[in-house]
Amino acid sequence: MLLEVRDLRVEFATRDGVAQAVNGVDYTVDAGETLAVLGESGSGKSVTAQAIMGILDVPPGRITGGEILFKGRDLLKLKEEQRRSVRGAEMAMIFQDALSSLNPVLTVGDQLGEMFVVHRGMSRKDARAKAVELMDRVRIPAAGQRVRDYPHQFSGGMRQRIMIAMALALEPDLIIADEPTTALDVTVQAQVMDLLAELQREYDMGLILITHDLGVVADVADRIAVMYAGRIVETAPVHDLYKAPAHPYTRGLLDSIPRLDHKGRELYAIKGLPPSLTAIPPGCPFHPRCPMAQDVCRTDVPPLYAVDRGPVSGPGRGSACHFWLDCLEDSACRGPASDTP
Repeated sequence: MLLEVRDLRVEFATRDGVAQAVNGVDYTVDAGETLAVLGESGSGKSVTAQAIMGILDVPPGRITGGEILFKGRDLLKLKEEQRRSVRGAEMAMIFQDALSSLNPVLTVGDQLGEMFVVHRGMSRKDARAKAVELMDRVRIPAAGQRVRDYPHQFSGGMRQRIMIAMALALEPDLIIADEPTTALDVTVQAQVMDLLAELQREYDMGLILITHDLGVVADVADRIAVMYAGRIVETAPVHDLYKAPAHPYTRGLLDSIPRLDHKGRELYAIKGLPPSLTAIPPGCPFHPRCPMAQDVCRTDVPPLYAVDRGPVSGPGRGSACHFWLDCLEDSACRGPASDTP
């Protein structure tokens, strides 16, 4: 097991109260595996990733419980100097907005080369040569000349490739990609995702892909974890989840994707809004928006039940819904725009 997150809990102190951003998250990632973490904005996807990387803003953030086991070590018990030695060398992160993540007053060559200077003790000349190699590897044209350019001189897609090159610099075992294609057009999105998948296979890395776009992960993920209000509400192998979701929230996300066979129909949207993290509803946090909610949903927090029955069941499937079997088999779980699983 490369990474195992156990019962992770993160909260933020705000003027409106304590925001429970992450409420007992559990997931695992193996070498060479891609785990997609899905959910609306504010569901806790990025905060979980920041906690794993050790870059959470403290204060106002605070990890209040859980374990983050990376290659058998609990990262939360390491000293900050030890955590810094892990970041970049053993795990790395690709951020959502490359332009704001790159230093505007340093050339991309200097920023890529710094990884080798700090972690490998290379000379500036050798580090510059490695930077050119990396830029070639992520298919940036004329890398030998462009290594002296600044971030603003690159297009959005090229900047994202530079971020990927930076993450790959020291050949880490795990990469966390936080919404890596959000700001890109559809064609460039596909190119970036194909590049990530190719590099992952080449280096046998574990990959956590954080996104709210189900369409982006369909062809690249092995497993999916769906988050809502700081909790994992469903886990499944990617094709099983698309074929038969076992949670009403996942069903709603799938129903909101435009489909060719629904031409002319109004696009479905999950009613209501995600809850405030300072006032998460009792019971199942999704019950105010759920078409299947019953009295037990308003009082009892559902555990992540093993999905061991129904049309698509088996190892790795879980659903935090008291009526997950009904959701698998009953049209009541579906939004009004859906007529097929």
